[in-house]
Amino acid sequence: MTFRLHMEQAVLRTLADFPRELASEIYAVTFRIDSVDQDPRFPYLAIGYNTETEAARALAQGGGSEPWESRWHYAHFPPSGLEGIRVVGHDPAHDPVGAGLHRSEAMARGLWYEDEDADTGDDPEGSLSEEEQDERGEQLTEQFSELCVDLARQLHTDGRLVGIFGRPLPVILYDMFDPEAMFATTRAANPPELVTEFLSEDPEGQPLG
Repeated sequence: MTFRLHMEQAVLRTLADFPRELASEIYAVTFRIDSVDQDPRFPYLAIGYNTETEAARALAQGGGSEPWESRWHYAHFPPSGLEGIRVVGHDPAHDPVGAGLHRSEAMARGLWYEDEDADTGDDPEGSLSEEEQDERGEQLTEQFSELCVDLARQLHTDGRLVGIFGRPLPVILYDMFDPEAMFATTRAANPPELVTEFLSEDPEGQPLG
């Protein structure tokens, strides 16, 4: 099994585990992209959701916070939206199968490195400079983010979200490696009509002047 197929199957299992009694209340699926100990070798995806009731509660308790913030910003999400209900990817504690697949494929691509591979200054043969490790980490981060965007996009093209919830829902992506990228990744992952409200606060989409 490939890492991508493992992730795809895990996403579908997780969506099927969302509480059926909340199906009409759920207005967004959430994908939180993060990594274990902020190490780019160990990226994971926390899959969750938010509900109309939770958004209303956040707004009421926000002390004047803006409606957009309460509804769409991860800082106001309940655990079901921020922490998710399942973690998948290269997280040995939560997804040992995914961790093994991701490591194997990273090794096959020449992107994996161990801590002992670092150049200690003695210039041993085969050691990696800090810059080389950073470059590999950046590639691993980029590839995982692209995979998460593609998985979200596939939920739309395959009709999975409509099949589960009876209607299309946006998938909101929050990349904890790069929080400012949430607008770009969410735009790339969804039909435009589903994320109009979310993208209304995108600085890149605001008129100048």
